[in-house]
Amino acid sequence: MKLMNFLRDRGLLLLLHLVCMCVAAGFLNVTGYGRTNIVLILIFWILLLVAWLMAVYLQRRKYFYKMEQILEKVDQRYLLGELMPDSFRLEDRLYREMIRKSNKSVIERIRQMEDEWKDYREYIESWVHEIKAPITSISLLCENRRHSLPAEDSKGILEDFYTITLENQKIENYVDMALYYARSENVYKDYLIQETSLDEVVSKVLMKNRLLLIQNHVNADVDCKDKAYTDQKWIAFILNQMIQNSVKYQREMPVFHIYTRRETNGVILVFEDNGTGIPAEELSRIFEKGFTGSNGRNHERSTGMGLYLCRRLCDKLGIGIWAESEYGEGTRMFLEFPISNYISRGEMD
Repeated sequence: MKLMNFLRDRGLLLLLHLVCMCVAAGFLNVTGYGRTNIVLILIFWILLLVAWLMAVYLQRRKYFYKMEQILEKVDQRYLLGELMPDSFRLEDRLYREMIRKSNKSVIERIRQMEDEWKDYREYIESWVHEIKAPITSISLLCENRRHSLPAEDSKGILEDFYTITLENQKIENYVDMALYYARSENVYKDYLIQETSLDEVVSKVLMKNRLLLIQNHVNADVDCKDKAYTDQKWIAFILNQMIQNSVKYQREMPVFHIYTRRETNGVILVFEDNGTGIPAEELSRIFEKGFTGSNGRNHERSTGMGLYLCRRLCDKLGIGIWAESEYGEGTRMFLEFPISNYISRGEMD
């Protein structure tokens, strides 16, 4: 609290004292007091006023300084009403009581919203698990029918089954995005950190998207010899989003290079494609929620949620993620899996 602000706030009080000084000086002059006595009285009055103002200013500054310190140290700042320092002033006590009542209402509302969000998240998760059953059934039905068709049947029927399967995989991908978005706030409740073969995870994701890759004539070159300590399921989802994006923004003769390299404090997985690339001015925003960029605006189904979810999950898992790109040349996505000193020493032993 600054002194000038304090004095400005008490402008009416200072004006009242000034008027009272003028009235008192006039009254004393009329009643026969000498000028010297009147000046001495006014000086004494001013000194008392200044001393009183300074004492009040120092006391109020100390009081608000304590509250600022409390706010800096407390994470849940809406609890300020419970932590405000005691004060002998009636005004402070009234404010404290009103803030407490307001905070109580805020806390009740927060709890209500948390319960509503929890119910909604649980509903989404249960809905996803229910909807996955018919999605899997459709996929199996198409696969079985495709293999059981007589040789004399037309090629067009096989192409229809391929199309249905691919569209069904798109549905499954969007359903997975909804599930992982709902769970992203509580990743710690649904992950298992263990030594994971990145080659195995990449192979599973490529196999899952084999029809999509075949349809788009994508060649995938994989060299992931290193292992990392992470959650296999969540990493598979992140890699799946990268594949979906790369296929969406592909050019002629698309090629994926997926490889790992070991660094001093971790393992880096690189996903490289030769697609359209990302303009330099948009590269820093690709992980923002809902950002589609100039490439995305050319695709009506772009939601801008895939890479946003990847960044969000990586932050929760403690994995670094970033991208490099040259527009018109391709894009490289990086996932950095850190290795603690304890694990590194264990591997060396």
